[in-house]
Amino acid sequence: MADAEKIRFYRSLFYPALFVVILWIIRGIDMIFDLGLNNYGLYPLEKKGLIGILTCPFLHANLAHLFANSLPLLILGSFLFYFYKDIAWMILCLIYLTTGIWVWAFARGGAAHIGASGIIYGLAAFLFFSGIIRKEKALMVITLLVAFLYGGLIWGVFPQLFPNQPISWESHLMGFIAGLVLAVYYRNQGPQRTSWDWGDEDDDDGLWAEPQVDDHPAEE
Repeated sequence: MADAEKIRFYRSLFYPALFVVILWIIRGIDMIFDLGLNNYGLYPLEKKGLIGILTCPFLHANLAHLFANSLPLLILGSFLFYFYKDIAWMILCLIYLTTGIWVWAFARGGAAHIGASGIIYGLAAFLFFSGIIRKEKALMVITLLVAFLYGGLIWGVFPQLFPNQPISWESHLMGFIAGLVLAVYYRNQGPQRTSWDWGDEDDDDGLWAEPQVDDHPAEE
């Protein structure tokens, strides 16, 4: 059983780690060859910005920006693939695309929006609210852990706190909303709260019934 859990853990870590490695490779290539890839960022309500819906998360202003996003992507992404492995890809893709589309439609114009922070906010919101909605013990622990590690992210959706700073608070806000909406919409898919049926106390054999689980059992 321990070996199976190790395999599951390493598998949940693989895709987030691969994504982070790709981000660093792209940034390194851009710096070495001075390609100006940030010009392919997301420009709201502009045709040239449509490509940014796909490219935005792969582009970062500098190494500090990329470093700040790398660890949260690794941790939150691993939580997603470990605890929600049956729907992890669906959730990740929907956060990715929904956040990008909403930023393109509603964010400020005149500048490129770049970075993976929208995905980070989406993952944090999904994990936080999904644990509350499902009321499953392991997921509630993750909810508390996300709140402890990344509760401060909530301040990133208030532009008043970052005047005259090039921070895409719209990406933060849209990612947060996307994660919340997906937590509600997919509440009946993936791991569910375990329920216990102790049976009739007057059973002839005097023994409790075997525990029953909901239609969607939690992953082992």
